[in-house]
Amino acid sequence: MILAARRLVTPARDLAPGWLAFEDGLVADLGEGPPPRPADLSLDGTVTPGFVDTHVHGGGGRAFDEGAEAAEAVVAAHLATGTTTVVASLVTLPDPERAVKELSPLVDDGLLAGLHLEGPWLSPEHRGAHDPALLETPTPDRVESFLALADGRLRMVTLAPELDGGLDAVRRLTAAGVVVAVGHTDATYDVTRAALDAGAGVGTHLFNAMRPVHHREPGPVTALLEHPDAVVELIADGLHLHPAVLRLAASAKPQHTTLVTDAMAAAAARDGDYRLGDLPVSVRDGEARLADGTIAGSTLTMARAVRYAVTTAGLSLPDAVRAATLTPARTLGLDRVGDLRPGWAADLVVLDDDLAVRRVMKAGRWV
Repeated sequence: MILAARRLVTPARDLAPGWLAFEDGLVADLGEGPPPRPADLSLDGTVTPGFVDTHVHGGGGRAFDEGAEAAEAVVAAHLATGTTTVVASLVTLPDPERAVKELSPLVDDGLLAGLHLEGPWLSPEHRGAHDPALLETPTPDRVESFLALADGRLRMVTLAPELDGGLDAVRRLTAAGVVVAVGHTDATYDVTRAALDAGAGVGTHLFNAMRPVHHREPGPVTALLEHPDAVVELIADGLHLHPAVLRLAASAKPQHTTLVTDAMAAAAARDGDYRLGDLPVSVRDGEARLADGTIAGSTLTMARAVRYAVTTAGLSLPDAVRAATLTPARTLGLDRVGDLRPGWAADLVVLDDDLAVRRVMKAGRWV
């Protein structure tokens, strides 16, 4: 099948007009200008790769920690809004082993691209919407037990490297092929640099839930932004970051910025009362907060994040698309997703002139 579009934007190319051929769920070819034969479908819009969300806790009224049935509903809710690849993020839980066990078959089946543990190895000072009673230090036995339980399904772990055993945990997780993200942390600049030297490679929702920048103690933000290989997550919802801050970080690391939603159950759902892990969350006017006013994740979809990054923060569409597709996929080693290349998954999104999602394709099939 050949699809023609007024504009085709990939992480590396901006084709106007462009065309895409796909077969058996995979991209066969693509190019600029008229297709090699009449198109089977012509679209008056912009086609991009399907979005890749590597930090998301829920959506459609459900959360990943509720189990496999809920996870399927979360994936479906985000798929309908353009996210074709999802890594399931788990907040700090009283029984994280149960959640890992229940979600593991969905990773094996390909519904989920992997698991992300955001906790329990977090700083009490910057815990955000994580239950302080459940936070731990990363002991060697605990790290090994999670690695054994996940058995290769664990894609990323967010931790605070300043905790006792933190740097050793970074080394062990990295050696096991897990991406380590610095987040929910009170680490100094020097400790953050030590974590990056030990193998950490990501900054979890940069600026949020971490020691702030100070002119005499630059903290983790500065260490992450100046490191040549570190990838930084940004939540583009207008609540977590001022657009100028988002623009500043993205311009500092154009090839190493990833948009994430950090979405909780209310994403692609209504305002109301929800839970994030064991903590009650109130969602009003699209803002998710604990009773004390702490931000509790977001109600974002990746499509809204891309639109906000372009229309409000001033990123170019190609830069925003790369941050929502190839960069997160490449960061977590996800195979053949996040771009439109021959032999890669035919996952794509069709956007209108307002960057609203009009159609979604997953593995060559319209959703």
